[in-house]
Amino acid sequence: MAKRPTMHDVAAAAEVSQAVVSLVLSGNSAGRASESTAQRVRDAAAELGYRTNLQAKTLKTGVAEIIGMVGDQVATSPFSGQLIKGAQDRAWRDGNALMTIDTGGDERLRKAAYEVLLSHQVRGMLVTLDYHREIEVPEEALEVRAVCLNGRDLSGRVPSVVPDEEQGGYDATRVLLEAGHTRIGMINIYPTATLPAARDRLRGYERALTEAGIDPDPALVLPGHGIQADGEHGTRALLALEEPPTAIFCGNDRTALGAYQELQNRGLRVPEDMSIVGFDDHDVLQDFFHPPLTTLGLPYLAMGELAAALILDPSAPPEVHAVPCPVIRRGSVAAPKGS
Repeated sequence: MAKRPTMHDVAAAAEVSQAVVSLVLSGNSAGRASESTAQRVRDAAAELGYRTNLQAKTLKTGVAEIIGMVGDQVATSPFSGQLIKGAQDRAWRDGNALMTIDTGGDERLRKAAYEVLLSHQVRGMLVTLDYHREIEVPEEALEVRAVCLNGRDLSGRVPSVVPDEEQGGYDATRVLLEAGHTRIGMINIYPTATLPAARDRLRGYERALTEAGIDPDPALVLPGHGIQADGEHGTRALLALEEPPTAIFCGNDRTALGAYQELQNRGLRVPEDMSIVGFDDHDVLQDFFHPPLTTLGLPYLAMGELAAALILDPSAPPEVHAVPCPVIRRGSVAAPKGS
């Protein structure tokens, strides 16, 4: 087996001291070595195939260049791969790796995951949720710098990064108002106000109507569970009203798919007979929408990047950071029929 090159080998090849090599390869050479010297060190390290001994560096500093991420079904969720990518990309830009452990909702595995990450002396911990909800960050995570990702820390001890659900509900409703609709139904994704996505998207819907001078009509708001059948049943109920809506804001894309199906069953067309806006921009579903669905995207990539940046900034206060949900305009919105 070939001998691994050492810092001494790099110093000899670059004709500098080991101290200069250490400064350059740790990124701390500014003002202490010229750029030409620093580049000579980097070239020598690359040519020799030198790798920094992270274990030795961790023993010296007490902190590894690793950010830990613990999540329940995060690695397997069709949405949250972007959370991982965003955090990983941001960590990597500062020379850190991301170590992810998916617990699958198993409490024993969750506790073990924190122990494993703490034993690696990680720089910080991303407590990551598979869907937006409110929690108290586990005590184990608080032994290092922690950030709650895709969830709100009820204790207020750490920064939280969440999608801006209320502004998203507002923007979705504004899309329909700007198209000329004044009677807009909503099929929500949860029957109570305990889930932030359901509660805040509804608040945004009501705020947009109120600002437009329209009194929210409780008869136009129906509960659901975020599944296709809710879109079918909800659309059926809205069409049965004495004065049906001309547009529907669906709390998520699965609900919107059900709305499309019910309208098609009745010989009605989107958007000519009914405009539809969804939420989530679920990639797996988009091929089933004809015409393509106007929806709001979940900003998971940006959320992951921000959460990792907050880990790397220990001075950042324990605030809630609500990341905007972009409007993705497609073909499901038009002016009301006959307008």
